[in-house]
Amino acid sequence: MINKIAIASLLAATALAAVPAQAETLRLLTWGSYAPDDLVKKFEEKYPDITVEVTFSNNEEMIAKLRATGGAGFDLAQPSHDRIFAAQQEYNIYKPLDLSKIDTSNMQDSLLEGVKANTTIDGEVYAVPHQWGTSGLMTNMSMAPNVAAWGDLCNPEYKGKTSMRLRRTILLGMAFDMGEDPFAAYADLDKYQEILDKVSDKLIECKDNIKAYWKGGDDLSAMMLSGEIVASETWDSTAYKLYGENKDIVFVPPKTGALAWIDTFALPRKGEADDAAYKWINFVLEPENVKMMSASTGAIAAVKGGKDLLPDDKKAAVNAAFTDEDIDNLKFFANIPPGVEDMEGKTLEKIKAATGSE
Repeated sequence: MINKIAIASLLAATALAAVPAQAETLRLLTWGSYAPDDLVKKFEEKYPDITVEVTFSNNEEMIAKLRATGGAGFDLAQPSHDRIFAAQQEYNIYKPLDLSKIDTSNMQDSLLEGVKANTTIDGEVYAVPHQWGTSGLMTNMSMAPNVAAWGDLCNPEYKGKTSMRLRRTILLGMAFDMGEDPFAAYADLDKYQEILDKVSDKLIECKDNIKAYWKGGDDLSAMMLSGEIVASETWDSTAYKLYGENKDIVFVPPKTGALAWIDTFALPRKGEADDAAYKWINFVLEPENVKMMSASTGAIAAVKGGKDLLPDDKKAAVNAAFTDEDIDNLKFFANIPPGVEDMEGKTLEKIKAATGSE
């Protein structure tokens, strides 16, 4: 007689084997275009036990979301390299990386070491690089061939024909244009406030030059392609995309140096899918996947030979924009100390009120 208990155990084991394993969710907090559908699909095909859930955001929102939850709600975030140190010290929203789980051999050494230097706290590294790029100027060479500096956006020659975004980038760029070093002034906030006051006066005086203050890449692209504006402050990736449609539209590194950023990978403190996060990091840095990512973002991956992994039209745009001297002249965003963003926010509100922008 067959043991009924043995049969019951066998049936239970068989039933359990028939139930698929619970899929793990990787909750990604990242920039628009940093998780293109085709790349997410490819990742989920490679790792069928992982589902990717994407929330698009920006630096300020990433900090706000993670601060509100103490670092919960997401498993992998992508803040810029200068937005981690102070946020971690103030809000404790990230946890250290286990670098042994990341293939850093693919990464460009200078970018990896730069991010590690900016995000090391008490000997622990909190971020590694993903994509990098710059903010500077975009001009239509057939209409405004002499645009070469941040201050040229306020040249009366282009009255009503330029644009900018009222965010911290234009404050910093205009400060450099006016002969100041805003990053050096981070150590003396009274000095930094003096710089902000001078810049705000300049930007308020500039309001008649501004056709519209752009808020997103689509708004800016439409104005440039239609000819409503001839020059603007911009991310380089937006200019690269437009270069593919109109070879007169080029990115111009300002003569004081384009402002350079590196977007990173960082683990939120209460993330629940670290292994999936490490898999995503390594996956998107594989050369064939870098091509897909850069085609979506227009930015350069922080891997060795990243420029060569850009789509052909983007490579041509980069070469049209940058000389070796321009690259040597880059101004990498410095770590933002506590208090600086509040100062900048008040300055921007003052400018918005004076210019009638939202």
